[in-house]
Amino acid sequence: MSDKNIQLKGITWNHSRGFTSIVACAQRFSELNPDVEITWEKRSLQAFADEPIDKLAERYDFLIIDHPWTGFAARTHVIVPLSDFLSKEFIDDQAANSVGKSFESYNFSGKQWALPIDAATPVAASRPDLFEKEGLELPKTWDDLVELSKTGKVSIPGIPQDTLMSFYMVCSNLGEDVCVSDDKVISDEVGIKALQMLRDLGKNIKRENYDFNPIKVYEKMTLSDEYLYSPFAYGYTNYSRRGYARKLLKFHDMVEINGTGLISTLGGTGLAVSAQCKHQDMAIKFVDYVGCPETQKGIFFANGGQPGHRAAWLDEQNNAETMDFFKDTLPALDRSFLRPRYHGHMYFQDRAGAPIREYMMNGGDEVKLLADLNELYKKSKEIK
Repeated sequence: MSDKNIQLKGITWNHSRGFTSIVACAQRFSELNPDVEITWEKRSLQAFADEPIDKLAERYDFLIIDHPWTGFAARTHVIVPLSDFLSKEFIDDQAANSVGKSFESYNFSGKQWALPIDAATPVAASRPDLFEKEGLELPKTWDDLVELSKTGKVSIPGIPQDTLMSFYMVCSNLGEDVCVSDDKVISDEVGIKALQMLRDLGKNIKRENYDFNPIKVYEKMTLSDEYLYSPFAYGYTNYSRRGYARKLLKFHDMVEINGTGLISTLGGTGLAVSAQCKHQDMAIKFVDYVGCPETQKGIFFANGGQPGHRAAWLDEQNNAETMDFFKDTLPALDRSFLRPRYHGHMYFQDRAGAPIREYMMNGGDEVKLLADLNELYKKSKEIK
């Protein structure tokens, strides 16, 4: 039994980026506040994306969440609106120093439902040693990427969640955002073109990749010499740090379509407080501590974190330790697409990726696929 007067519990996801970073912050916070003990549990990356936050909020004081849950949170109030408790100066600083739309992604109905302590979007990654050995150059355009993929040495995250994000990305580069109209995910013209482009790439990708999430892509790229390039997977600065993996990865901005770098789909994570937390004042104090620029640049980053505060991305020391991960991928973060967050969107997100994945692997009827996606979309809009 702990002798601490206040005990709080949080749930995060199972990777050094998501776990050791927040655990280190909790340890230091307890040293600064001796009456407080904060313990953290972890779940898989897929559970992080899928598991409803209302159930988690019944069991945990802190939740690390994905921003598509923001609309649900605003409707159900299962987490507290942090903007009602954090100071205006703090909130203003967070907004001014957002990495891309990270801060905005947790804002809904005029309230801030989570703090973006972690920022990410799909970016490119390479094995510089293998490019040199093979005498190859980094691709600059989508056509270059498709050509490189014919070597069999290009890896993508091909699980349904990630193929859906890739579909959003290509649609954005073709000039349309998804889920804007009431009855169609995207126009037929853009949707068909985006699917065909993904298939041009997908048919050259080894089948094992369609069971990979971004972590598995990076583990495969560093544990073996089978793949030398990943064109778009949610970035993980850990793999650019000395001592973390067998081989270092160099992270880059992505290839261009029609003269514009890929507009990938914003990810990252937010720190939220359960509405059922019995020590909300102390919980808010911890949120303030984790999100402040000194913590983000310092202990959070030093223990595997990928900060959400812009000061940490511009920090010279952090870039020196990561082969300029932050500076080189910041442009991709700043132009990234903020995916839909309406109340029922998780219904669509959970179901729309599988048929796109199947099409990328095996081809098919683009018109029928879009019609099926539209039906899913309409159902998701009807959820109350």
